[in-house]
Amino acid sequence: MSLLKEAFERGDFAVTTEMAPPKGTNLSHLIECAKAVKGRVHGVNVTDFQSATLKATSLATCKVLKDAGLEPVLQVTGRDRNRIAIQGELLSAGVFEIENVLALTGDYTMTGDHPGAKPVYDLDSVSILQVASTLSSGKDMSGNELNGKPDFYLGACVTPRYEPLEVQILKMEKKIKAGARFFQTQAVFDIDTLRNFREKTKHLDAKLMLGIIPLKSAGMAKYMNKNVPGIFVPDELIERMKNAEDKVKEGIKISGEFIKQAKAEGLCDGIHIMAIGAEENVPFILDEAGL
Repeated sequence: MSLLKEAFERGDFAVTTEMAPPKGTNLSHLIECAKAVKGRVHGVNVTDFQSATLKATSLATCKVLKDAGLEPVLQVTGRDRNRIAIQGELLSAGVFEIENVLALTGDYTMTGDHPGAKPVYDLDSVSILQVASTLSSGKDMSGNELNGKPDFYLGACVTPRYEPLEVQILKMEKKIKAGARFFQTQAVFDIDTLRNFREKTKHLDAKLMLGIIPLKSAGMAKYMNKNVPGIFVPDELIERMKNAEDKVKEGIKISGEFIKQAKAEGLCDGIHIMAIGAEENVPFILDEAGL
């Protein structure tokens, strides 16, 4: 059983963090950052060609992290592979005894560094969850028996600040039916959004992990407000970042405060930290949050 699943079943406050493979083959910095949180997190998410940008694969990086004694979370998107390749990727994860899988549809290729690449989208996030569940039952999508089967703990993503929110809730229900047992949210910065989302999804049988992105500057906050769907950074946080002498420390402090409040109010079952290129700061966020 995966550490993440064990944590949720014990009723622990689960912690995962996200790490992006490099553009290249040098994984030394990623491994260093991952080892710095070893024993403090229940899983390390490895992005799958995040923002449609060429990197080392999630599967290869997950294997390296597992060999280093960490619990990986494999991300699988439907953008770049057809159903044969996705099933092969999942079976390969099973060979490596990688249990945690996060299913994503994937950003469009035009947003990345190979805009001329042809997207596939044979399967979306719901279909990937269904496929992973089917493989775990011992068969492939065509009903063929497997000689040995993987054992997956499946997750998906959700955006708490979305209009209409009912659309996100319907998608969550479909993902749960397809096999999702936990959700990682888009980054949330205001407590009212989280309160409203938790209230409207309390009937769902799945664990909720609050997405945390530490701010680096007021400019970053403004950029996300303008360009990243589902993200809203309140004006008071932008002012705090603008007036702070040490922007990075202030962003870490804001994240820690928000985690503490969300945990104290019981608004999530855990957190997922997305440091976006500053993974070395994850231990400081955990310190600030008292985790």
